[in-house]
Amino acid sequence: MGQNRRQRLLDLLAADRATKPASMVELACERCVRETTVSGAGATVLSHLPTGGGQPSRGLVYATNTVSAGLEDLQLTVGEGPCLDAFASGGPVLVADLAAERTRWPAFAPAACELGAAAVFSFPLQIGVARLGSLDLYRDVPGPLTRLELTDALILSDVATHGVVADLDGHDAEDVSWLADPHVQIHQAAGMVQVQLGVNTESALLRMRGHAFTRDMTLAEVARQVVARSLRFTNDTDGQ
Repeated sequence: MGQNRRQRLLDLLAADRATKPASMVELACERCVRETTVSGAGATVLSHLPTGGGQPSRGLVYATNTVSAGLEDLQLTVGEGPCLDAFASGGPVLVADLAAERTRWPAFAPAACELGAAAVFSFPLQIGVARLGSLDLYRDVPGPLTRLELTDALILSDVATHGVVADLDGHDAEDVSWLADPHVQIHQAAGMVQVQLGVNTESALLRMRGHAFTRDMTLAEVARQVVARSLRFTNDTDGQ
């Protein structure tokens, strides 16, 4: 049964690629939306987990819509969510009712619900013990994936993993700067805030993240202001 479904999905992806030349990661995300009852999908590469209030080095590979892209950005901003949990555990994170997970993700869950997500499902992109990132799905109404939908999502996450590996060919696995990453300026801004405050990079990122969260901004928006020098952090205030 599982092998038949895998072959079916591979045939569909081959047909997709024949009509739309694109990366296998992009095609796998779009096929997830078609084959499962989800509203959107996104794939992200991570090089490591955040420690001490820092952030993982990561890049958004593809998102099927603005909500999916927003959910990826939100997890980067608040430093929690299903993407990071899936990457840490090496197993799927399946949440059928996001509103009930406010204790688990006190910052991510309510903000994600405001974005329009009611259920989230994250699958690690990994080969053996090597984890590369996650495939993240969301639904705008609560409810679990069916057994067959879960099977398809697992197959497509495997396809996306091999797509990421193909895209990484010729790049250092720790370097995600080549990706279509909307957060490139964050690293530049963190260096500037580090100098402004006289702290390490992780502390600078923590201050930027707090500023973003308390003002209902994305971390990318804060970074743009820092780089444009319209926002400067001091040791007395969040920024001015």
